[in-house]
Amino acid sequence: MSDPATDRSAARGPDYEAVAASEPFQRLRRRHRGFVFPLAVLFLVWYFVYVLLAAYAHDFMATPVIGNVNLGLLLGLGQFVTTFVITMAYVRFANRRMDPEATAIRHELEEAEK
Repeated sequence: MSDPATDRSAARGPDYEAVAASEPFQRLRRRHRGFVFPLAVLFLVWYFVYVLLAAYAHDFMATPVIGNVNLGLLLGLGQFVTTFVITMAYVRFANRRMDPEATAIRHELEEAEK
């Protein structure tokens, strides 16, 4: 005869609260936040500097660079380039540093479900 307490815990599955409190998961969260938050702040500062320059430094933004291309246009295009660079950096970081740890945690959870 099986123990009802054991049957209930098996039916519930893994203890996600315990996993969230575990050192590997906390390390993964710190690593993620350590990468994402500084880049997000940096990008937002860069974005707001661009917006403020566009709003209040018309002469600076209108500075010609090559022909009809001015500094404002180049800085605006730089916003798109920055977005793609940050995305590529995050994907590379996640693939190298986060995915292996996340996979290990997932495998532990899958084993606990069996």
